[in-house]
Amino acid sequence: MADWRFLQKVEEVGKEKRSVENPLVRLHLLPLDFLTKVLPANGVAPRGIRMVQDQGARGFHLSTSQGSPSFPASHLFINCDYFPEEFSIVVTMKASRIASKKNEYIFTVVEEDSNKLLLGLRYSQDKLHFLFWNYGNRDHITFRSVKLADNRWHTLILAVSGVYASVTVDCGIPVDLVLRRPFPAHLNTKGSRFHIGNRRRLKGLFSGLLRQLVLLPGSDATSRICPTSNPRLAVLSIPQVLLDLPVKPSENEVLKYPYEAEIRVTLGSRPPCTKKQTGQLWFDTLRRGLYICDSQGWVAMLQAKQRLDYVEDYQDFYTNSETLDIEIFEIPSVGLFAATANKRPVPGSGIYKWTNGKFEPYQNITTYQAQAWKYFTIDDKIFLAVANFEKNERNQEYSVIYKWSRRRLKFSSYQTIETHSARDWESFQIEGETFLAVANHRQGGKHNIDSVVYKWNPGTQLFEANQTIPTSGAYDWEFFSVGSYSFLVVANTFNGSSTQVYSRIYIWLGGVFRLFQSIMTFGATDWEVFQFGGRVFLAVANSQKYDKTGQSSYAINSTIYELNITAQIFVRFQDISTYSAVDWEFFTLGEDKFLVVANSYDGKSYSLNSVIYRWQGYEGFVPVHRLPTFGCTDWEKFNTADSSYLMYSSAREDISKVLKLKTY
Repeated sequence: MADWRFLQKVEEVGKEKRSVENPLVRLHLLPLDFLTKVLPANGVAPRGIRMVQDQGARGFHLSTSQGSPSFPASHLFINCDYFPEEFSIVVTMKASRIASKKNEYIFTVVEEDSNKLLLGLRYSQDKLHFLFWNYGNRDHITFRSVKLADNRWHTLILAVSGVYASVTVDCGIPVDLVLRRPFPAHLNTKGSRFHIGNRRRLKGLFSGLLRQLVLLPGSDATSRICPTSNPRLAVLSIPQVLLDLPVKPSENEVLKYPYEAEIRVTLGSRPPCTKKQTGQLWFDTLRRGLYICDSQGWVAMLQAKQRLDYVEDYQDFYTNSETLDIEIFEIPSVGLFAATANKRPVPGSGIYKWTNGKFEPYQNITTYQAQAWKYFTIDDKIFLAVANFEKNERNQEYSVIYKWSRRRLKFSSYQTIETHSARDWESFQIEGETFLAVANHRQGGKHNIDSVVYKWNPGTQLFEANQTIPTSGAYDWEFFSVGSYSFLVVANTFNGSSTQVYSRIYIWLGGVFRLFQSIMTFGATDWEVFQFGGRVFLAVANSQKYDKTGQSSYAINSTIYELNITAQIFVRFQDISTYSAVDWEFFTLGEDKFLVVANSYDGKSYSLNSVIYRWQGYEGFVPVHRLPTFGCTDWEKFNTADSSYLMYSSAREDISKVLKLKTY
């Protein structure tokens, strides 16, 4: 095993299988530096690896979006494919606090063909986990009360021999464990790769700094590096580039690291950047980013990536009555608003303005069991359309479009449109023209009726019927575009006898919407479209299964579909268990992507957990937060200058809630 750097004395032992039990082997084995293996020969960091100096020491920050830092196991084990059965692993790292149930990988050994994890080391908020393949089974060792994620440098030593394993942190007292089975004597690494800071997938990426990552075959490394005057940065083997500092002090000079040097950093709003300010730094407290002036403009040096930590109650939002929907919008130069679709006509539905960090009452509008609001603009005109479900006091079925008055700073009635138990409005533009689609739910006892697409007439300054589309208990419209193509999808809920009914996707061709695809749904109440990474998804909220037998089931799957570009059809991507789901909301936070579902009823209770799911790559969306809600019908995400929030409405009580998204 030439790369294990056996001395000539060991090579002359002449055994076909070199066992680490041989005391000569144990004496002369040298440490194997993993970090050096992912660096070019000249020591310059490749794409995906950035050198960062923090708290007086250098480490590598890994970015797997630029390629996974890895190397073949054969680069270490040249003449022998077996991982040593006795060894130490030495890690020096610095990591910030992570979520309680989250793990990040320090390194793994993964088979290239099967993606099977042969060996791995990962950590959580207060635990260290060592995983390895052991004769057909995966063993998992957990060291508890090992706190590495505290934003400080730490050096840990994991030593394994037979059925014994121990961890030493910062040259402290070792923590010993006895394994159920001894570490395998013949862990074959042929055809595998070492992955640094990841497990060859997006889940569990290492987000901190790595300074030292070393395998020492054949012995416990503790006695070789402890005791030491600086246990947090104890050194066994570190790439040379991390040891060199750019400034060498004179005999009478105290070394200053860059963050200690005299340089002015401007805080607050964006300062000027001219030749005079070249080289000056500006810290944007809002975006949490550090920028440097290059005489032409501010260039980003470091920007914090927001990651969702937890969700906390922020405001109990008292509404005029039970709320079916919330629309959040911002009027330029005026402020941020929320319009609630309320059940009772008196005092009607409310419009609230964000004032001093909370929503405060701003305007009431008479509505008739309002189901939804839609905010949209045409040129410089601002509109707000309400979908009324019930008839007014004159026994008329009308929904209303309101227009914003810049003089009065209020919404006033602009156009009334005949609708039939309207559930939703959707506004969109195609080729510069503005449309409004209404979801007509039923007319009398008939659910199989037409919904209508209206088009803005610039001459009359009114919306006029442009196309009727047959629907079955329509509940929601969702418009989206893919390239140059425009689509409109309807959530059909009930056909008069069953909730098992096709919802339809329409495509804009020749000036009208034509049927593109039919998807079987179960009491569909909402469609949510979202796109990222060149992929297009549609999520449907299924509310219940009901048929002629009179049996209802509320615990059913809602489904995410993905557009197959080649087949030109949406195909099932993921089923998610929901309880009478009424709404999906997609949102992003930093680089993370989330879906939150409104679970409203399980057949017995309206008091349920709604759930936030996070995108985990090939795993799809996985649950990360469960939020207590009561009769939840709608989720909206919004941002202010200082934070991000979620807001949900309740159809069972006159309280909606604003939740604050805490990030780290």
